[in-house]
Amino acid sequence: MYRMKTEWIGGISVTSEMRIDHREKAYELLRKDAEKIAQLIKVQMDNLTMPQCPLYEEVLDTQMFGLSREIEFAVRLGLVDEADGKTLIDSLEKEMSTLHDAFTNK
Repeated sequence: MYRMKTEWIGGISVTSEMRIDHREKAYELLRKDAEKIAQLIKVQMDNLTMPQCPLYEEVLDTQMFGLSREIEFAVRLGLVDEADGKTLIDSLEKEMSTLHDAFTNK
């Protein structure tokens, strides 16, 4: 018979199954936020609009900063591995670099 491991976190009984579920949900939410930023980058690449546009830079920088703070918070809560969060940010930074290169080579 399988017994679920139960632990007390902040005065609340939490099963190992619940903890895994929250980790999966947290990562999925972060991944969706990263996809939204990637979509902004894709639209910019499709239109090859000047990436140095102040409004574009401000929006993208704000979105990236917000995502990095979300990831940091999730890592501190133990819901997301730091390496997984870094992978999300790194992939977006690569896309931003690709956009910049595409515009520069245009």
